[in-house]
Amino acid sequence: MTTAAAKKASHKPDWHPADVVAELRKKGISLAGLARAYGLTSSSAFSVALVRSYPVCEQRIADALDRHPMEIWPSRYNADGSIKPRGYRDVHINAAARVMKGKMTAAHGKQRKAA
Repeated sequence: MTTAAAKKASHKPDWHPADVVAELRKKGISLAGLARAYGLTSSSAFSVALVRSYPVCEQRIADALDRHPMEIWPSRYNADGSIKPRGYRDVHINAAARVMKGKMTAAHGKQRKAA
């Protein structure tokens, strides 16, 4: 008896932070230079965007690379290019959506039983 191999997810992984920095350097841009171009005194906000969702800096990095941020960080964006909610916003936005669809009660967050 043979079993079929599990299918891999079809989504592309996010670029590695070193790959993003390397692409910037190929264009002659550093994170510090990018920060100065936007009037920031530190490149830390751009460094954070390499590893965590930070939409403003993601867009600025993507603009410097002539790409859409979704190409660099596909896990952070929906298929239509909109930003996926993260952290606190994700929990509350998704809970509110489930309540509006009648799948959960607002008070307890438990599934409603079918009558």
